[in-house]
Amino acid sequence: MEISVRGEILSYDATTGAGLISGDDGARYDFTSDALQSPAVPAAGVRVDFVPEGAVATQILILAGAPTTTGVAGGYASSTAPAAGAIEWQKLFLSFEGRIRRSHFWIGWLVLLGVNVVISWIPIINLLGIVLVWPNLAISVKRLHDMGKSGWLIAIPWVGSVVAFVGAFAMIIAAAVANGYSEDYYEGNPAAVFALMGPAFGLFAIAGLLGLAFLLWIGLVDSQKGENRFGPNPKGE
Repeated sequence: MEISVRGEILSYDATTGAGLISGDDGARYDFTSDALQSPAVPAAGVRVDFVPEGAVATQILILAGAPTTTGVAGGYASSTAPAAGAIEWQKLFLSFEGRIRRSHFWIGWLVLLGVNVVISWIPIINLLGIVLVWPNLAISVKRLHDMGKSGWLIAIPWVGSVVAFVGAFAMIIAAAVANGYSEDYYEGNPAAVFALMGPAFGLFAIAGLLGLAFLLWIGLVDSQKGENRFGPNPKGE
């Protein structure tokens, strides 16, 4: 008696007709397009029912409602599934779930940078720039997920900025108190002004470098291979 198992497509290459299924039984199964019981090409994340034979999945059925593309050898994308490599803009900017690849992260980052530059020139809506915090966090968290890291690591540059601001303010106050604040003392005295503001500017520079280093880290490190606790590899690897 054949016992079927349910699972989820981890990856599928329509060119070679080969793919990988993660079974609900905890095992992984290779499969080919010949095992599909309907003329459809599944995408990563599709739920299926299949009969395992060793480490190979056979008699694969696409479960109702699962996104697919039409045609065993490829075809047009259905309305329920984005084309391979396509960007789901709403998910990219609003959701903290799942993973995104490096190219999608940089596209999203450049879009947000462009929007920020535009609104910064329009005083009436300049304050709306605060709404860009959410999508910036969303793309950064999903990129950390793609690397197999906790999304909470996004707090590193934010905490660094707060610490720099507080530390710089404290240094300015301490320097002013130590030198005995007087307009006459600082007027025409560049050395005194630098002694007051120099350390503060240094802290701000360190915070800026920390933010840049963090951006390059999450933007340049490759995806974690295969599926991780945050979802399947967005590149299908």
